[in-house]
Amino acid sequence: MVREICRDEVFLAQKAEAATEADLSVAEDLLETLIAHKDGCVGVAANMIGVNKRIIAFVDDGEYRMMFNPAIVKKSGPYDAEEGGLSLTGTRKVNRWKSIKVRYQNRAFQERFKIFTGWPAQIIQHEIDHCEGMII
Repeated sequence: MVREICRDEVFLAQKAEAATEADLSVAEDLLETLIAHKDGCVGVAANMIGVNKRIIAFVDDGEYRMMFNPAIVKKSGPYDAEEGGLSLTGTRKVNRWKSIKVRYQNRAFQERFKIFTGWPAQIIQHEIDHCEGMII
């Protein structure tokens, strides 16, 4: 189900709780919401649809991907960027990393590690910030 985008800054500023297998339906809603906003959006976190869980969905080289409980475990190549988002008006300056290694769980809740670079890495960092309650 496509959900409404949450713009409540008090809610968005909360740190997300760990996702569990009971949250698989939330993840499906998150993915459907991302696809519905594909013209102006490349990633969403569960708190953006009003659910305070550590789940993100994003576009990676044209494919939709989902991560449960993502965390950056290694990073390199700092740079400055400017980003916007569905839950905010306008853009803001942020610091990002060119390369990140992410620990996450897949849909079967198996732990995985993957290195991302460039644009996908920036998207993931933005969505993990949402999980941490950071509003860019």
